[in-house]
This record gives sequence, C-alpha cells and structure tokens, in this order.
Amino acid sequence: MRYDMPLYRPPSEGPNLILQATLGCSYNQCSFCSMYKSKTFVARPLDEVFADIDAAALAWPDARRVFLADGDAMVLPTERLEAIADRLAVRFPLLQRISVYATPGDLLRKGSDELVRLRAKRLSLVYLGIESGSTEVLRRIAKGVTAERLAASLNKASEAGMKVSATVILGAGGRRFAEEHATATARLINQAPPAYLSTLQLMLADEAQTGFLDRWQGQFEPQDDAGILAEQRLLLEHLAPPRPVIFRTNHASNCLALAGTLPKDGPRLLAQVDAALSDAAWLRPAWLRGL
Repeated sequence: MRYDMPLYRPPSEGPNLILQATLGCSYNQCSFCSMYKSKTFVARPLDEVFADIDAAALAWPDARRVFLADGDAMVLPTERLEAIADRLAVRFPLLQRISVYATPGDLLRKGSDELVRLRAKRLSLVYLGIESGSTEVLRRIAKGVTAERLAASLNKASEAGMKVSATVILGAGGRRFAEEHATATARLINQAPPAYLSTLQLMLADEAQTGFLDRWQGQFEPQDDAGILAEQRLLLEHLAPPRPVIFRTNHASNCLALAGTLPKDGPRLLAQVDAALSDAAWLRPAWLRGL
C-alpha cells in the first residue's frame, strides 16, 4: 500500500481498509479546514489504485469494509468509482461496504440513477460535512453551498439508498449567529434527516486562523464552553426528525460527549446538557480535546 500523507479518515473508519482513490480535496476552500492545504487535488491513476487493492488483498484478504480517501472521492466519475468497486468486490470476497467523503456538489452533480448504481456496488455510506443549516453562516465559513442545496444533497443520497453520516460544527457562527446557526441546522436536519448526525466543536489549526477570521472582518466572537452548551441545547431542543437519527458528540473536539437516537432520546440528552451547564465536572478536560 502507498499512502500520500497526510491521510485523514472518519474516526469510525479506523478499523477498516483505507484506500486513496484521490489525493486532496477538489473544493478545498472551507475557511475552517486545514486538512488538505498541503496537497493539490488529483485523481490517482486507476492502475495505481488497482495495484493498491491487489497489495491490500494479499495482506488482508478478509477485509469487509473499505473507505475511499482523500477528501471527496465521490467527485470521481461514476464509471471510475464503479471500476474501483468492481475490483474491490473481486479481491475482497467478504466485502460488505464501501464508504467515502463527499461534498454536497459531488452528490448533486450525479444523476439519481448514478447514485443507485453506486449503491448497488456496495458504496452505501457517505460522510458529508453540513457544518451549518444557516446559509449566512455557510457563506461566512466559505462552504460554497446554501442550506437548500445541502437539503437537496442529503435527500438525494438517502433516496438512492445510501446512508449519510453528517457533521455539524458547534460554534461555527460565533456568538453573533449562535441562535440562527442552531435553529437553522435543526430545521435542515428535520427536513432532510441523515442516518447519523455528529457534532464537532470549532477548533482552528494555526494555518486556518487568519483565513477564517479574515472572512468575518473582525465580527467573529468565539464561543466559550457555556456558549457551546447553550448552542447544543438549542439544537437538540429543535431537532424533531421524522425518522430515527443516530446522534453523537463523541469527537475529541467536543466539550461534552453525548450519544442517543433522535427524537426518542431528546429529553435525556437535554437533561445531560443541563447538568453540564450546572456543573463543569461533566465536561471533557481541555487537555483531552483536539482535532
């Protein structure tokens, strides 16, 4: 296996085979993100990808799950993704699932029939950064998408039979947009519920600080833990998805770890947030937090 570092993957993909179908991120403009700033986006030659699949199959022939890196391998043409999926199916007879990062644009550019075809090839889980349901916050963090297009991309993937694991960034709107950020995000999730929803807490790497703050023109006030918890509470209070959504805040950036299924566990999760607002002992120590 050949890896072009740095290599990123969702925390839940840690035990699985990671295969780089692309290098970098095709969008790579989100102001809060520093993950792929050292890379120029490129689709890896198919023969290289196939060679990595063959090498991995020799070392781990019973692998069942594969994550296609880097930042948004879903941008690849459908035919190329199908070819990769076919090779994986041949070389890994126990293959159950292929997963991938995607941008909203990646999903919207593909026809619904293309997504159905990919789902039939076992590409069944898509990781999608929502960040916020507020179009104004999305504009200020340079996400390159509106809330309406986010909803359309979520629904399109779900209608094709794919599960979506979506992430939201608490604190992305600062103090000024905290209420709009939380309520608009809840409204988006209620309109287009993913299978999984996770929160991260805004943390900026040194190399992202200047670009992020420049877009706010001096108007960004970061949230402290109390502000983040109030934002989390407002989000939970307004979340009422029409079908079950598995909810987690266990990423290391979060000040409070929560887990449940919405809407069923909403009251319990709200009670846990209230407990943390009353007693900081519930919070993850600052030295344990990170990206």
